[in-house]
Amino acid sequence: MLLSANALKLKKKFKKMNNLIIDAADNKIFFTIMVNDKSYTSEFINNRENFDKLTILIVKFLENHELNLTNISNIFVNQGPGKFSGIRASLSTAKALCFVNKIDLYGFNSDQIVDKNYGEIIDLFNKGLLIKNLIKPQY
Repeated sequence: MLLSANALKLKKKFKKMNNLIIDAADNKIFFTIMVNDKSYTSEFINNRENFDKLTILIVKFLENHELNLTNISNIFVNQGPGKFSGIRASLSTAKALCFVNKIDLYGFNSDQIVDKNYGEIIDLFNKGLLIKNLIKPQY
């Protein structure tokens, strides 16, 4: 029994992580998925209509890339500074998705990315510089 428990831990340790990044702090809403050393991004207008259906947009985005929320290991969400409505909508949606699906949630700041290069967020995560479940919105 001990051997199989250790094997399971080892398997989880080397499991490929699928990361979803949500950024609604600016004029557009960006979703980026990083899976199998590839990244896919979609963008939407940052407006109330899209905030109302943010979860639906995320699910459709994942489905377009043959994924669903059970495939996601981590969600990273931009906590600002930026537009109040976009930050509030994306944070609440990300928190709900993480809570229901037992996904780890990490916040990042707008100044931690340059030119929407979300690979920088994964680098910060891999270096241990992002803290799990520590969300401090900056409007």
